Amino acid sequence: MLIFDAHLDLAMNALEWNRDLRRPLDEIRQRERGLTDKPDRGNATVSLPEMRCGGIGLCVATQIARYVKPGNPLPGWHSPEQAWAQTQGQVAWYKAMEEDGEMVQVNNLDSLEKHIGLWADGTPNDAKPVGYILSLEGADSIVTIAHLERAYNYGLRAVGPAHYGPGRYAQGTDATGFMGQEGHGLLKEMERLNVILDATHLCDDSFWEALDHFNGHVWASHNNCRALVNHNRQFSDEQIKELINRGAVIGGALDAWMMVPGWIRGLSTPKQMNCNIEKLIDHIDHICRIAGNTLHVGIGSDLDGGFGKEQSPYDLETIADLQIIPALLKKRGYSEEDRENIMHGNWLRFLRKAWA
Repeated sequence: MLIFDAHLDLAMNALEWNRDLRRPLDEIRQRERGLTDKPDRGNATVSLPEMRCGGIGLCVATQIARYVKPGNPLPGWHSPEQAWAQTQGQVAWYKAMEEDGEMVQVNNLDSLEKHIGLWADGTPNDAKPVGYILSLEGADSIVTIAHLERAYNYGLRAVGPAHYGPGRYAQGTDATGFMGQEGHGLLKEMERLNVILDATHLCDDSFWEALDHFNGHVWASHNNCRALVNHNRQFSDEQIKELINRGAVIGGALDAWMMVPGWIRGLSTPKQMNCNIEKLIDHIDHICRIAGNTLHVGIGSDLDGGFGKEQSPYDLETIADLQIIPALLKKRGYSEEDRENIMHGNWLRFLRKAWA
């Protein structure tokens, strides 16, 4: 079954983790043996060959570069201009992958339908480019509002205004507070350009403010349920209901600490916490029960998003194992149509509407 993964930090892995994602995953892991600069060294789960092997023919791929003010302990850049330059390097990597035939940018309805047709043509997937929709995770690198149109012109189609902590345009995970006038200006320009608002990572205050001020298309690329794992990174039932009312799709994430309660970073293990892929189905079930249907949930795995196999479900060896999910859904009573909705159909329907 075709899988649409709505959140992968591919360029971050290529440039900051120094991974050649064209290579076999075993080779990527082998090259990292003995390295300790990142907590997930040697535990990568994502490569372009593994995506093809698992039928993940289309994804939302990110740019990401945080600006941090003096005194902010989070890692990041010391100026918005530096953050912008980092995102331009990430764009250059995606373009290099396109030139090498490894990837293809999907940025309008025609390119979407062409790419879906390619992946449905019955030929082997191992020679097909992986399609990507470009998203910006955290808007700190948008130096001025005018930079958003520059980014749109090279293909940016979705923006999450905040990531972790306080941001220039909104407040993110583990922060509190509102967006303010700069944030409102960003939302207005996103609406003018028909850029999708990604509600993921917005703190509660900024979440409600963003939805009050934005009249365009909204999704949540990678987010789970606060009712199951009580943390501000997750959505409350009230937030899920509002996203459903706005026609959003919410992508279930496979970061273990978001899947099971009580995870202690650096100490807990997936086996110890009994964190397997089926735990994601619990979050999917919860959203579907709130919605009363299967039309508002998908996959946004976030695999290799600053963590690896050590913080992924224990029955997931590589991203290709996302193909386990349809069988788990079937076991829960989901129909074939439901399964297709969740694995790709909801995201495709969303984009066809947004780009019509």
